[in-house]
Amino acid sequence: MLDTATPAVVAALVELTAGAAPVLRAARVTVDARRHGELLAPSVSAVLAEAGCRPGALAAVVAGLGPGPFTGLRVGLATAAALADALGVPAYGVCSLDAVAAPVGPAAGPGRLLVATDARRREVYWAVYDRAGGRVAGPDVHRPTDLAARLAELGATAMCGAGARLYADVLRLPLLDADHPDPAGLAALARDRVLAAAPGDPLTPLYLRRPDASVPGRPKPVTAAAP
Repeated sequence: MLDTATPAVVAALVELTAGAAPVLRAARVTVDARRHGELLAPSVSAVLAEAGCRPGALAAVVAGLGPGPFTGLRVGLATAAALADALGVPAYGVCSLDAVAAPVGPAAGPGRLLVATDARRREVYWAVYDRAGGRVAGPDVHRPTDLAARLAELGATAMCGAGARLYADVLRLPLLDADHPDPAGLAALARDRVLAAAPGDPLTPLYLRRPDASVPGRPKPVTAAAP
């Protein structure tokens, strides 16, 4: 299981068996927004070594699709795609916000749960979930003040995620302790596809906004200055 959609670099090995809860065999979660490319491959190696698992024994690769900033997110998805291709196993994508929400469950209370992660530029990526963990709104990206104005309409009564923690004074909902995608949650979201050995998914990232970089336009004509 891989996720680099947030500042947390997540790598884990999870065992899935029909009729049983996911079993977390090993995991590495390192919060460092600037070192996704540096940390992910060593984290994968450390997880496999700790679990005593050979790469060839893997049945599938599951990756968080975001939403997330462009650079960090593409590190995880490129690594997941390359690993799945090298091993000849399917790769499955899941929404990273769903994996943040997955372990919270009834702790959110009788209402709905807002999950918000830091999108930088003073914005958050967000989604809203019912008590059963089903996503009922999002994913989307907004400024915290704009999102706060919609919370009553969305029915959110509690929140979690690093973005919710960062902007707690603006969003003003009870804050639950779940900041980053949960490794077992990632596995649970892909469980049915993994156990059915379903064909792999295209790992299409959820960027939700245009990248900062763009293809340069045609050069403008330059008129020589008069002597």
